[in-house]
Amino acid sequence: MNRVQRKRDERVRRIVAAAAEVFGERGYEASTLEEVAERLDVTKGSLYYYFAGKDELATAAIETLGTDWTERLEALADARADAPRVERLRALLREHIAIAVLEYPAALRLFLVPDSWPAALRERIRDLRRRHDLVFRREVTAGVAAGEFAVVSVDATLQAMHAAMSQAPLWCSHLAAEARDQAMDDLATTLLRLVSSPR
Repeated sequence: MNRVQRKRDERVRRIVAAAAEVFGERGYEASTLEEVAERLDVTKGSLYYYFAGKDELATAAIETLGTDWTERLEALADARADAPRVERLRALLREHIAIAVLEYPAALRLFLVPDSWPAALRERIRDLRRRHDLVFRREVTAGVAAGEFAVVSVDATLQAMHAAMSQAPLWCSHLAAEARDQAMDDLATTLLRLVSSPR
């Protein structure tokens, strides 16, 4: 990849990240390209060089964020394939929380209320959420089947995990670095109690 292409890709990444923040903070309907441009300190017209309009930019934000986040968790699960199941699940919980708090604190809300998005994007958001959920569902289901985890219900356990992780930016983002890291560790450890060993 040449220098021009790298610079273009970096600009697109910055635009998409800013758009994800704006859409996450304000919701789809209330967000405008002007706000995204202002966040980047560029003109609205410069956004049209990369994206045809709000729908295309929103689609890019959802696809980029949803795919990147889930691929990172999938790679982590693969890398820890030989680790004890409880360690794998804890690593996934901690990584998810860290991504939410450190990288995408506002953008996480893109996926929490899919019904507020246009119909064309609604089903895609649901697809990305299902793929994301599957990373955790595999670990919990396998742990229950192996007798290593005890849960009241896999679905209820996953709902509780995702609900708590979605609040992590509110709980942790404002803390100083050391306290924030400890809070993220504590949350991951607390969520692991939802699958407490039957022994």
